[in-house]
Amino acid sequence: MRKFGMIAILFLLLFMTACSSGASSSDEYPSKNLEIVAPASPGGGWDLTARSVENVLSGQSLVEENINVVNKPGGGGEVGWKYLESKDSHSLAINSSLVLTNNLLGQSEMTYEGFTPIATLATEWQSLAVPPDSEYESSKELLEAIKEDPASIKIGVGPGLGNDDHLSLVQAASEFGIDPSQLNFLVYEGGGDVVTALLGGHVDAVTTSLSEVKDQYLADKLNILAVSSDKPVEGIEDVPTWGDQGIDLVFPHWRGIMGPPDMTEEEIAYWDEKLSEMVETEEWQEVLENNDWEGFYKNSEETKAFMDEQHNLYKTLIEDSGLIK
Repeated sequence: MRKFGMIAILFLLLFMTACSSGASSSDEYPSKNLEIVAPASPGGGWDLTARSVENVLSGQSLVEENINVVNKPGGGGEVGWKYLESKDSHSLAINSSLVLTNNLLGQSEMTYEGFTPIATLATEWQSLAVPPDSEYESSKELLEAIKEDPASIKIGVGPGLGNDDHLSLVQAASEFGIDPSQLNFLVYEGGGDVVTALLGGHVDAVTTSLSEVKDQYLADKLNILAVSSDKPVEGIEDVPTWGDQGIDLVFPHWRGIMGPPDMTEEEIAYWDEKLSEMVETEEWQEVLENNDWEGFYKNSEETKAFMDEQHNLYKTLIEDSGLIK
């Protein structure tokens, strides 16, 4: 009897060990090196976001596995996001509104719904700026002039129509009762070229990221008529928001992070935990301050709802702008 009892105990121990081993292997995530895809060349906003996330997660030991930043430039994010589609849950990618507008503009077959929303991380705000000697002292004065004769007001934007710089003013114009398709946009290579055109007197106003004009504003080289934030921006509290001027508009220029299709609830929960810890660190707050970004964190569930909301907004704005019929 003692022999059979020992055998039974041995089988029980082996069974428990197997169950324990199976549970740990299924719950073991991440189980290898991680990568964050920056869908652009080194040096741009997507690359900076990816490297900032990696630096804080690794530097603060929030994630034990090695994290590598991989640059996959091309196609306004298309190349990097196409690469992500074929990867497993150990790869994530930085995104922005282009993951929505590329499809809405007919430039990509990929949609945001083909990926796993992980988080929204930070935002810049949009601005409307004019030369320091402009006759327009408020956004409402400028919009009134545009409403009276849209073709007479030249507006600089870059690097193309359909981006946040463009669509933020499309929304403002629409809220003001202007047909956005009548706006007279001159398209430049990028934000720096847009500001150069403004300072050179080639355009009457520019719509661009606040970071492109903030220093010039502080140096009295131009005037900012409105920012797209919901409250005054730190350091330039005297610049009014659109809302301050009676125009119902809050327009974030956000960046977030997404995963490949079909990530599990456990994998998503892992990143909810790690990224929610990351955005509370002093090191992340320094990243925001150093880059004139503002914290805009949303977890995976909030990001899914936000992306649905943004998709509907961008679809309306792109149609209103006349870019698609």
